[in-house]
Parts: sequence; C-alpha cells; structure tokens
Amino acid sequence: MPPPNPARGEVVVTLAGNPRRLCLTLGALARIEGALNLADWRDLPARMETLSARELLAVLAALLDGGGEPAEVGPVTIPEAVAAVAAALAASA
Repeated sequence: MPPPNPARGEVVVTLAGNPRRLCLTLGALARIEGALNLADWRDLPARMETLSARELLAVLAALLDGGGEPAEVGPVTIPEAVAAVAAALAASA
C-alpha cells in the first residue's frame, strides 16, 4: 500500500489485522451526516460522543470509502474502530 497523502488528510490504520486507508472527504462527510441524521456538519463533534455500534460502523465505512477502500470492515474491535475514526478525523483538521 502506498503511504498516505497527508495533504488529503489520509491515514492508514490497522483494522482486523490489515492496513486500511481512511479519509474524510466531502462525500464521506455527507454519508456521515446522513447516517447520524445531522442537519449541519458542525454538530458532528458533539454527536460523536454518543454513537451506537451501528453508527460507529457507518462512520468507519464512510471514512474507508473516502480513502478508496472497500467499505466492508470485517471483524474489527470497538477500540480499533474508535481509534481509526479518531485518527481519520484528526488527520482532516
């Protein structure tokens, strides 16, 4: 896998033992807004504090898609998913 492009906000994380590229693109942000029923992207930080497991997987899938990866996550642990989402969001700042 080529190294991530930090100018795009890409990160490579390990999920279920495999390196995966994540990126918060405009399309990924729109998918996340829809999955979390957000009226405005500025509501995202507060909403991230109360995600259900289903919502966490939806956010992770959107970020994988933004990174050009298949959205299927596989047997990922909750700590892996949370760390991956946090890394992707931090890289986009």
